[in-house]
This record gives sequence, structure tokens and C-alpha cells, in this order.
Amino acid sequence: MQTPFIQNHQFNYIQKQADFLLKTLRSVVDPKVLETVRYTVGTNAVGIFNELTSEQKQLLEQLSTYDTTHDLQTYLNRLESHRIPYPQVSVKQIQKLFPKAKKLKVPDLELIDYARTTYLRWTDIATSRLFIVYPYEGRFLGIEGRITATNKKGYCMFCHRHQELGFFNVKTKAHSADNFSSMGQYVCMDSHACNHSITDITMLEKFLLSTVK
Repeated sequence: MQTPFIQNHQFNYIQKQADFLLKTLRSVVDPKVLETVRYTVGTNAVGIFNELTSEQKQLLEQLSTYDTTHDLQTYLNRLESHRIPYPQVSVKQIQKLFPKAKKLKVPDLELIDYARTTYLRWTDIATSRLFIVYPYEGRFLGIEGRITATNKKGYCMFCHRHQELGFFNVKTKAHSADNFSSMGQYVCMDSHACNHSITDITMLEKFLLSTVK
């Protein structure tokens, strides 16, 4: 059995490349243009990985060879078995990340689709607090802050898709334990939409790491 090697955001990116190829197949008749797009799609899919075995590289390059919606969907379904799920986390582990939240309401972890999760998040509606748990270098980071609905659509800082936004404001320690500042960004109100759309974790990690320093 092969070791899973595709993280959620990478799978989303590959799916986006598949959509691009399908759109091209439906609208382009010039064989040279189509050949270029096929090459680009295959190269892009491989390029988001730092290390690949020859078998993994070959599997990703197959993306560029398909011609129909059915074939591409069958291919993506096959890639599902190669996904790396979100690391196992317990309620106790989550509670330890937020020691100041005495009445922390943790979501039902059995209902989480871990294969399609890049970062775990939930909102306490009563307090308008957004909680994020993110696996980073073998440990979990816990970030919390106030989220305020903007009632408008825009580009989420984490997934870069046009979604309903909220303003996420996080207090951070500045220079000393008694000194606080805050950082804020516009992010998706819908955690599922964000996790299903994110194709790059650079900005997500940059923001989360800047708040835990």
C-alpha cells in the first residue's frame, strides 16, 4: 500500500488544474494550444510538491492525459486514496491550546471530514469567537480571536476565493507579557468553503505564526 502524499490544499490545487483542463477541452480547438495547456497542467500539478517518488510523479502527470469530465473525475477519485488526512487530535489536546477559554465549546470531532481539512476551525456563536487549530511541525497551534461578519463578499486571505467575509481580529503579545497589540484579516465566514478552496498555505501559516510569537 502506497503512503499518502497529497495534502488537502494540494488536492484542491490539482482539482483546480483539472477544471482548467476541462474548460480548455470544451472551448479550444487549436491542437497546439491544447498541447500547451496539457503540459502546463501536468507541470503545475507536479510543481507544488517538494519531493516525489517516480511513481507519484507519474501519477500526477497523468492528469494532463484525460479528455472527458468522466475520465477526470475518475482520476480525481483515484487520487482520494493518496490524501494525507488532518492529524488526529483529541478534545483534551484542543482544550490545552486554549487555557483561558474556560467554557470552550469544541465541535464534534467525529463529524469532521479530516481528508478535506487543512485547518480546523469553529465559531462560538454566543461570544463571536473564532478558534483555529493548525498542525505545524509536529505540534498544534491554537489561535483564537473575535470574528465580525462584514455582510459582504471579498477575497479571503487564507483561500483567496471570493466568499462571504468576516473580520478576524487576534490579540498578540507585543514585546512583553503585559503589552498587547492586535492583528486582523478578512477571512471566510464558512470554514467548509475555505478548506475546500485553499490551494496554498503560505498566507495562512504567515498569519497564524505571527499571532503566536
